[in-house]
Amino acid sequence: MNPVELRGVGYAYGEGELRRPVLREVDLTVGAGEIVLLTGPSGSGKTTLLTLIGALRAMQEGSARVLGVELNGASERARVNLRRRIGFIFQNHNLLGFLTARQNVAMALEQDGATSEGARLARAGELLAAVGLAGHEDRLPAKLSGGQRQRVSVARALATEPGLVLADEPTAALDKVSGHEVVQLLRNLAKSRGVPILLVTHDPRILDIADRIVAMEDGRIVTADEVPG
Repeated sequence: MNPVELRGVGYAYGEGELRRPVLREVDLTVGAGEIVLLTGPSGSGKTTLLTLIGALRAMQEGSARVLGVELNGASERARVNLRRRIGFIFQNHNLLGFLTARQNVAMALEQDGATSEGARLARAGELLAAVGLAGHEDRLPAKLSGGQRQRVSVARALATEPGLVLADEPTAALDKVSGHEVVQLLRNLAKSRGVPILLVTHDPRILDIADRIVAMEDGRIVTADEVPG
């Protein structure tokens, strides 16, 4: 079974005369350890699709099986439980400014009541070192560069050892060097741990990390190309 299997997924905003379809009959599969980039113009449905896969909004049409859980008809509790198994990385980092890098990462581990605060902080330090931030653990986000803040968000996404990573424009606010470093971190994660990554991007600089590039237009997948090795 693949980590992500979508069949005939449709979604619309609004109702009645205001109803506006944003996804139409989307079929998509993502295999273990695969890096799939979702590209396409603004408004093509990429982010909506990502939020459906991440169980951040309820399904309307079709089937979405993510990490073995069918999301069409799933309860809110089932969706919450699934979200805990997914690592999310966003363009704007979403770090809490009053917490250190270490504390931001440790927060992701708080749902595990069996782990002490000391153990959570120690694990957060290990993850920050793994993404190249050793020595920066106790800095506040305002004292980190944009690339460093995105590395913290990568570490936070990895904290719960997710079965899937979803990333929405993770390099959009980064310069070329920082963006390249972040996507290489993600690539190493996918290949070393077998964790699939579905990444929405407009950034042509990072297309070379993909196993497959899926282009969307007007709510539909128009091409799905493997990247030559």
